[in-house]
Amino acid sequence: MDKPFLSIVTVTRNAAPLLLKTIRNVETLDSQDIEYIVVDGASTDNSHSVIADSHCIDKWISEPDKGIYDAMNKGARMAQGEWLIFMNAGDTFASDNVVSRLKEYALSHPEADVIYGDVIRSGDSPEDDILKTASDTLKGHRLAFCHQSVICKREDLLETPFDISHKYSADFKFFKTLEKKGKKFHHINIPVARFDTSGISTQKRSKGLADNMKVIAETDGIIRGLPAILHLLPTYLISRLKGK
Repeated sequence: MDKPFLSIVTVTRNAAPLLLKTIRNVETLDSQDIEYIVVDGASTDNSHSVIADSHCIDKWISEPDKGIYDAMNKGARMAQGEWLIFMNAGDTFASDNVVSRLKEYALSHPEADVIYGDVIRSGDSPEDDILKTASDTLKGHRLAFCHQSVICKREDLLETPFDISHKYSADFKFFKTLEKKGKKFHHINIPVARFDTSGISTQKRSKGLADNMKVIAETDGIIRGLPAILHLLPTYLISRLKGK
C-alpha cells in the first residue's frame, strides 16, 4: 500500500469534548490521501469511548507520557505519511479542502521541507474570528506560524524529534534546528487551521516566553542570540507582572 500524503496526529488527555470536535472536523475533509492517529495520554474521562465510536481513526494508543511533546514524538513514530501535521484536541482545519490544497502545493514545490499557512483564532461567534497571517520570513525569537498550520516531512521529525526537556517551546526549537540545517520553508497564503486558545502555551504565556529564551540560548548561543532574547524580555516581564 502506498504511503498516505499526510498523517494527521491528535494528542489529547482528558479532553473528550475537544477531541470529539477535532475528530468530527477530520471526518469532513475531502481528501482520502490521509491517515489519522490519536495519541491519548491515559485519559480517565470518556475519551476512549469517543475514539472507539469514530470511523476515521486509523491508529491510536492510550498510555502515560512525559508531556505533550513526548506524545507528539510517539505520533510521529506511528505515522506513515510523507508529511505530518499536529492537530491536537480542540483544533480544527479551516476548511474541508485544506489538505487537498496543501497536497497540490507540495507536489508543485518538491524542494519544500516545511509548508506553513495562516491560522484563524476562533471567537465566541464567526463574527469574532480573527485571521492571523503567518510571516513570510522566519523569526529569531518566536515561530512565524502556528504549529497547527504547518506540515513538515515526517523524516525530519524522526531525525530531529522534539526535545522534551522543553515543556512549552520544543516546537520552536525543532523548527529553528531545521532552519539551521538549511531546510526550505514555504508560506502558503491560505488559512490552514482554527486555533483553540485553551492550549498550554496560551494559558502560561510567561513560562512559554522563558522557554523560548532558553531555546534561543541553546540554538543560537548567548552572544548571537542576545538581541532576540532582549526582544522577548519586556513581554516576559509584563506577563509575569500580570500573572499570566
